[in-house]
Amino acid sequence: MLADAEIVRALRAGAAGYVSKESASEELTVAIRKAVSGKKYVSASLAEKLAGELGEGPRGLAHESLSDREYRVMGMLASGKAITHIAKELALSPNTVSTYRNRILKKLKLENNADLVRYAAKHGVLK
Repeated sequence: MLADAEIVRALRAGAAGYVSKESASEELTVAIRKAVSGKKYVSASLAEKLAGELGEGPRGLAHESLSDREYRVMGMLASGKAITHIAKELALSPNTVSTYRNRILKKLKLENNADLVRYAAKHGVLK
């Protein structure tokens, strides 16, 4: 099952909904009908959980504000990959990856890659 932050990131990126593998077939039918009609769908239990978290105010996890691409670049940097390697793997220029790195450091209020590795380890970003 995806972590809550990953589900939210998927929905923000345009996913039409989220249904877990454990969901009943009836729920899957409802989800598909909603998606086809252009609406979003999440299970009642996930909606309740997300609503509770939203009611608590900001969670304070800075990496949740990163775009999908920034999050992926952060994980690759934190795992020790060089900018040139990341650029090649993501079909980007090294300058673009450097720009992503700078944005990530700024958003997370970090100074360098060592800080990024510590942050990623502390918050479970490294897998």
